Amino acid sequence: MTETAPTTPAGPGSGSEAPQTRSVQTHCPYCALQCAMTLTVTSWPDAADDYAVAGAEFPTNRGRLCRKGATAAELLTRDDRLTAPLLRGADGELRETDWDAALDHVAARIAALQAEHGRDAVGVFGSGGLTNEKAYALGKFARTVVGTAQIDYNGRFCMSSASKASTLAFGLDRGMPFPLTDLDDAATILLLGSNVADTMPPFVQHLQGAREKGGLIVVDPRRSTTAALTEGEAGFHVAPSPGGDLVLLLAVAQVILEEGFAAEDYLAERVDGLAAFRRSAMRWWPEQAQTATGVGADLIRQLARRLGHAAARARAGGDPVFILTGRGVEQHRDGTDTARAAISLALLLGLPGTAAGGYGTLTGQGNGQGGREMGQKNDQLPGARSILDPADRAHMAEIWGVDEAAIPGVGRPAAQLLHTMDTGDGVRGLLVHGSNVALSAPDADRVVENLRALDLLVVADFFLSETAAEADVVLPVLQWAEEEGTMTSLEGRVLRRRRAVDPPAGPRSELEIWADLARRLASVLDFPIEPAAVFAEIGRATRGATADYSGLDYAALDDGQAAYWPLPAGAEEADEEHTTTDEPIAGTARMFRERFAHPDGRARLTDIRAGRGIAPAGRQLVFTTGRLMEHYQSGAQTRRVQELHAAHPEPTLQLHPAVAAQFGLAEGEPATVTSDQGEMTGLVVLDDGLRTDTVFAPFHFPGAGTANRITRGLTDPQSKMPEFKNTPVSIRPAETLETPAAETTEELPR
Repeated sequence: MTETAPTTPAGPGSGSEAPQTRSVQTHCPYCALQCAMTLTVTSWPDAADDYAVAGAEFPTNRGRLCRKGATAAELLTRDDRLTAPLLRGADGELRETDWDAALDHVAARIAALQAEHGRDAVGVFGSGGLTNEKAYALGKFARTVVGTAQIDYNGRFCMSSASKASTLAFGLDRGMPFPLTDLDDAATILLLGSNVADTMPPFVQHLQGAREKGGLIVVDPRRSTTAALTEGEAGFHVAPSPGGDLVLLLAVAQVILEEGFAAEDYLAERVDGLAAFRRSAMRWWPEQAQTATGVGADLIRQLARRLGHAAARARAGGDPVFILTGRGVEQHRDGTDTARAAISLALLLGLPGTAAGGYGTLTGQGNGQGGREMGQKNDQLPGARSILDPADRAHMAEIWGVDEAAIPGVGRPAAQLLHTMDTGDGVRGLLVHGSNVALSAPDADRVVENLRALDLLVVADFFLSETAAEADVVLPVLQWAEEEGTMTSLEGRVLRRRRAVDPPAGPRSELEIWADLARRLASVLDFPIEPAAVFAEIGRATRGATADYSGLDYAALDDGQAAYWPLPAGAEEADEEHTTTDEPIAGTARMFRERFAHPDGRARLTDIRAGRGIAPAGRQLVFTTGRLMEHYQSGAQTRRVQELHAAHPEPTLQLHPAVAAQFGLAEGEPATVTSDQGEMTGLVVLDDGLRTDTVFAPFHFPGAGTANRITRGLTDPQSKMPEFKNTPVSIRPAETLETPAAETTEELPR
């Protein structure tokens, strides 16, 4: 059990008037580290309940929480919580209405739009923050009830390049194919494009072993909080220009191959395509690469030799070596190839699937891993099945009870879906669940214009986000502590999200909403509204797939119980090689120990082309985005937490002092950055640890401070990931900056 028995703490009153306290163990509502936490509820006889959170012991966070997790309980008591459906009237105002009126309106508009324009006139946009059960049900609802191919989700902006690269190289996409605790004993960790010290602070304790051995290597164009961990003798920081990571990795691989560090026996036994990849690497010797990357040839060789020697020792039984990537190297038009280059480097060194180390990519959103496996991607069915594979389609048709031919094909990926809404063949209605695309999508001004041009925009959320404010219908839904369900962490570990508090009157679970809409749209299919029943259906749907959940037991996913997919039904439920903790293990904690997931069991190296159209480093000012410690994603939640808002209340522009001097900018004064898409304004923050060709801004803020107003709609041709990290810009002083206040919602007309 995760819930403790009620107790009576000391406090005001006595006897029956004394408060009752109970505690529930659950997991944080924010990132994919999914830190364990205890939520304590104190119920007073004549006052509202009090909520408090504390870190709970778990292998990933070991009792620690970041500032976001530690203040998460404040979200449960906000007075701007949406508690009734909102419907936009003829006068353009959103007004509260009842559920029947709201859902009747949504169903009628969906039916009318599809009758006039076809099934694909209505699109669905999901989220990596939805539970597994809701992500699964959303995909099922879109494809069987709405019957549309036009479904994708905000994970397209987060994990799609790494996902594609892992599938191409390994035959399977699991962000970290080993437990996070394996990093504790590492001799060397190469961390590319991820600022974990700010984005998931409890992660940092797993880097400590490498730091003590001088083996933490951070690749980032700015001296981030994580890069600063390398100072002294803890390791070193490599600062390529934005967009230079692919060439850097190929140049490192060139040195590995040229100087004899490659794991020849491992490559011969487990990997195909070495000759093709060798041709790729040999195009980029360090002296040539330094022009494209801004990293000196000597430092490239130092990096390669450090990895080469450490991996050789690891293969001989020494401490392991790991290569980890994040969004900084993936959110580019060549993001898939960059992730493939990182995987290729790990394969050259003989790491994946061995005790010598491995490769992993750090999932960002809370259920970014599970969310992409459950069928809300435009080209995937549950279990990471392909929507183009006849056998996969037939399996899902049987599970859902529909004709295989009725399951739609591949729809538009997220950026294209949002950017084509103003065209003749774009969607005319859009249902948005758990995503704030008005801030999070590239070329955000264009997206907002397109949202306003829709015939129907429905948004399900628990606060009036910037996207919800544009909607025709807003549906209030449950928050993290008010619902049951499962999440899949960055390790591929399936966890229980526990209901700890009663929601206010009014909000509903999306599972109930989709079931009600299905009935209104004359569907006879079964849409369970209990998460345990949906999880059981997930097991049947994923049975035999690469992401196989069929052997997982919903009831057993409780305190401290680890469960990693894949776990086929009837499979052995113990991973005897998990030695870093005493926790019980079910499923596959470490992937690829005997074979990779391609049919022949071998990993794939391929030719990777780089350098087409790459400008020499430092020739232009480049804009790149990222996250702050205090805020999460679009900030729709964290901007409502007073402590977090006070710590970083306004948008900022981080740049080198030399750049500020060149353009007449001063610390703390407003500046405007302009691209071909638009402009944003923020307060100048000077940082001599940032490259002089780079401007950095967090993407959490609305209005004039929306960073994605200036990012381009360019996407990676393989993953369709937008290029958030590399936008050519100019910069100038601004007269004013309208500082956003702490988030509030004015009382809505009734």
